[in-house]
Amino acid sequence: MIVQVTIIVTAVKFLFMPLYRSTDFEVHRNWLAITHNKSIDEWYFESTSEWTLDYPPFFAWMEYGLSLIAKQLDPEIVKIENLNYASDVTVMFQRFSVIALDFIYVYSVKKCSDLLDNGKLLVFILLVSNPGLLMVDHIHFQYNGFLYGFLLFSIAHMIKGNFIQAALWFAILINFKHIYIYIAPVYVVFLLRSYCFTVSSNDGVHTPWYSFSFVNLSKLALITISVFALSFGPFIQQLPQLFSRLFPFKRGLCHAYWAPNFWALYNFGDKILHVLYKRFGLPTSNNVASMTGGLVQEFDHSVLPSIRPNITFVLTILSMLPALIKLWHLGADRRYRSMSFIRCIVICATCSFMFGWHVHEKAILMILIPLSFLSVLGEDDGKYYLLLSSVGHYSLFPLLYPKNLASIKLFLLLTHCAMGFVNIPSLYEDPKCKKNKKRAFFILPMLNWIEILYLYGFILLYIYENLLHSFLGFNKILPFLPLLMTSVYCSIGVFYFWLSYYYYFLTFNLSRVPTLLTPRTLQYHQKMK
Repeated sequence: MIVQVTIIVTAVKFLFMPLYRSTDFEVHRNWLAITHNKSIDEWYFESTSEWTLDYPPFFAWMEYGLSLIAKQLDPEIVKIENLNYASDVTVMFQRFSVIALDFIYVYSVKKCSDLLDNGKLLVFILLVSNPGLLMVDHIHFQYNGFLYGFLLFSIAHMIKGNFIQAALWFAILINFKHIYIYIAPVYVVFLLRSYCFTVSSNDGVHTPWYSFSFVNLSKLALITISVFALSFGPFIQQLPQLFSRLFPFKRGLCHAYWAPNFWALYNFGDKILHVLYKRFGLPTSNNVASMTGGLVQEFDHSVLPSIRPNITFVLTILSMLPALIKLWHLGADRRYRSMSFIRCIVICATCSFMFGWHVHEKAILMILIPLSFLSVLGEDDGKYYLLLSSVGHYSLFPLLYPKNLASIKLFLLLTHCAMGFVNIPSLYEDPKCKKNKKRAFFILPMLNWIEILYLYGFILLYIYENLLHSFLGFNKILPFLPLLMTSVYCSIGVFYFWLSYYYYFLTFNLSRVPTLLTPRTLQYHQKMK
């Protein structure tokens, strides 16, 4: 069944090859040309195209490897001056490169699903057929799949107690795409607590004492430093320039399309206050228009205090602290602590999504991928996955704005929702309970009435965006209104998820949280004890 699912999903990816592709397609073609023609001391200085290289060195080396193949197929691909070059061979090669690298992701999903005793096929299907990855990587065009493969490799090793391998894969991941540094605090806390400190108590009643292993800390430091040295070592003379590319703070608080996070609600509130101030004759600036112009740029708010990068950094760290403290103080039962590690990844990824600087809408996948794995490990995890997967995947719709893609993205979302809402609740329902079998078709299982009504609100939102907005003639005078509505409405759902799941994480009782790990996996934990 796993092979069949993989073949079907891969076939769908091939069908997407001729569809719309974003400017990210030219971004990666340009990176092929830069890495192929320039020496490494020029990679992060080259600026012929506006799409300059701004990923860590490991990703740049991957582009270099792909450029060697690309040149054999069409030498024009790797010419720097060939801006926006998109021959049929170029399109097929770049599309196929994403599909080929996705097998790393498929393999990692298989390794993670093998750790489960129940729901392993469901987890495999949910992850491999993730509509967000299909839309972002195989239509919009990016390389995210194999990166999440590295993340899942790391998580699988962490569950099995292979801490060095887990740290290795995560260090590699960061040196491919630095956005994953947002969840690095989870790794630091968990590895220190689980690998460098051991807890001892004579009678289980008195306060436990900690013994510290300098050897284990040295191993972690050695593997991490080695990976970063291998990555950044060749660029040691140009680190300031490299870091200026990796962290371009002048891009502004929000992306062109507001990611559905706290800042979308903040911007919306500022816009409402701006209108009210004008109506009542109160002094205000005219900066509000720049927030909805679809451009990547810095701007100041009209009424509310303007936000700078240091503010977002502080808010992000502060929002993570309770979860990290909870992770440190968890009980000694490693069967549950490893699951809490993944839950903490979800929490901290959500914190960074909510409060980070210049967050892209695609970053929602950093929350959804590990949450997909958790969906079969607890009833609350399953419930929150059903809610956030519906909201998060819908929030990606504006990326695929051509009208001919409307049916495709809607089909991907509804198919994935159907698989989730049908199969996840069945893991937790009592088969003897007749009430479960008499549920009305419009009642979404596991959700309360408020959550159900909120999700059905997406039907009205979709109808307005795709039919009523142009029918009412607003497409010329308010062209960005649908984007604003999608961002704000999805922000409400993501914000609700963040608060609810955070509360669940901080208050759950480990003894009541089920573990569905296989007996083979549990043997690892017995050995560690």
